[in-house]
Amino acid sequence: MHCGKTTPPQLPLTPETWMYLADQKGPFSTSRVSSQKMASKILSIADLKESASSSLPEFAAEFFNSGATNQITMHDNSAAYGKYRLLPRVLRDVSRVETGIPLFGRDITFPLCVSPAGLQAMAHPEGDLATSRACAKMGVNMGVSSYANYPVEEITDAGNKVAPINHVMQLYTLNDKAKQERIVRRAEAAGCKAIFLTADSPVLGVRWNEWRNGFKAPVGLDYPMIEISSDEIQAASHDDGFAAVNSASHNWAAEIPWLRSITKMEIWIKGVLAPEDVETAIEYGCDGVIVSNHGGRQLDETPATIDALPACAKAARGRIRIHVDGGIRSGVDIFKALALGAECCWVGRPALWALAHDGQQGVELMLEILYDDFKRCMQLTGCRSISDITTASLAVVNASGPLARL
Repeated sequence: MHCGKTTPPQLPLTPETWMYLADQKGPFSTSRVSSQKMASKILSIADLKESASSSLPEFAAEFFNSGATNQITMHDNSAAYGKYRLLPRVLRDVSRVETGIPLFGRDITFPLCVSPAGLQAMAHPEGDLATSRACAKMGVNMGVSSYANYPVEEITDAGNKVAPINHVMQLYTLNDKAKQERIVRRAEAAGCKAIFLTADSPVLGVRWNEWRNGFKAPVGLDYPMIEISSDEIQAASHDDGFAAVNSASHNWAAEIPWLRSITKMEIWIKGVLAPEDVETAIEYGCDGVIVSNHGGRQLDETPATIDALPACAKAARGRIRIHVDGGIRSGVDIFKALALGAECCWVGRPALWALAHDGQQGVELMLEILYDDFKRCMQLTGCRSISDITTASLAVVNASGPLARL
């Protein structure tokens, strides 16, 4: 087993995709493809997606870009933001605006963090390490996936060598409870501030594109946190590998008290869409919830997260912290989510596209794009601080035509 290795994995990708030049400073610096990508100006998250999708092998691009079955939820996650309209207040002094918020004991640059996402080394060989460094440099937090391709200790260390940064550890309920406990204890020892318990994945969602492609993680990539080597990954299908590790018997009464007994980290529930589950999270003393549908990759035809957010925020009534992920593609989207009750937003696919585009520098660029757009949105709506962003800043488009105030 090679789960603890620190050298970047070698992906079995085509020479046209990864043509590393020996005369460059680093082993992953530029290729013929990335040189072409850098020649065009990246102005938006859509540009990053296009760049990544054009350079990654088809099986990798489809894994990152696709969702469950008919992909209705994945599409709705982004499209649902479009029905909300901004209501600017004018003639306000916005020469100085405060975009930062406190989160996990440290201020972050703006209310956005990078979601835990597995297989980042399929997008770029430095994967999670590059993301951690970029998040540290840009002053935001990062989630570490249980399916990361590097150990949590190396991921947190990579970021902290750049600047102080907070990480959280995403966790599934595993069949092997001792292994699950090892993940928790390693994350806490590595400095992670919270556990994000993924609640929406008792089984893997139906992903037709993965079945058609016979998807598996590329040869050479390990899952060190769940202690699975590349050889073991190749020995089973993606679905069978997930089912062998993850438990469908997870439940509130078993998981939350047990986690409380083994860690002092905060405990958040990731994958909440119903206000009733917000109430249950409060009942069990959880520290927060992430309104999420797993990027539309689990159960299709669930609500877009921005549509589920208001009811969840209303149920919370300030008793528990509410974050959101899914479909956020601009700073305006972040603004809308905050107006509808989120404290902070998380993005997954944009970071993967950014990694594929240009590694660490790509993730930094992605965060810069979202930060600049968010700050400008605050200024153009007349909001000088995060507390100014409320439902008064939004209206919703009605089928009959007139805007409705929220």
